[in-house]
Amino acid sequence: GIESMRAGRCRVAFTCFKLAADRGYSKAQFNVGLCYEHGRGTEKDLEKAGFYYCQAASSHHPMAQYRYARYLLQHSPGSLWDRHHKAVALLEQAARAGITEAQAYLGVFYMRGLQPQEKRGLKYLLHAANSGDAQSRYHVGLCYEQGLGVQKNLAEALRHYRQSAAAGNRQARERLQA
Repeated sequence: GIESMRAGRCRVAFTCFKLAADRGYSKAQFNVGLCYEHGRGTEKDLEKAGFYYCQAASSHHPMAQYRYARYLLQHSPGSLWDRHHKAVALLEQAARAGITEAQAYLGVFYMRGLQPQEKRGLKYLLHAANSGDAQSRYHVGLCYEQGLGVQKNLAEALRHYRQSAAAGNRQARERLQA
């Protein structure tokens, strides 16, 4: 499946992934989810993408946990509280497994939530920033500039903004100019 996808034969890749996914292979389930989410080799279908992400997430596939959590928060029907609770648990698992996207998402989530948990948010932003995520590095700079989860420290804020800008983050460059 992967070789077919790389060669641009998306339909063949989807068929291969689907066969393996239906046999319980979590990596294939994740790939089928991606195919459905992006319409590669099949029609775009977010509900089916969510189903396959859920299957792979239940087998502890970290990136599937992240994708399924995003699906729950953005597309899934049902009780908002239940979806929210499950999504956060999945994001936490994916973040602990080292998925930078999950760390960054949780960092911002905890900073901006209805009941902000700034220290917790900063912890995840730092993990993502230390994994090379320039946007998270920018958010860490904001935390130091505004005293969110840490004591205000403009020198530290500038250091993070510079690192983020050097990695290509436009917002950090603008913040440095301001």
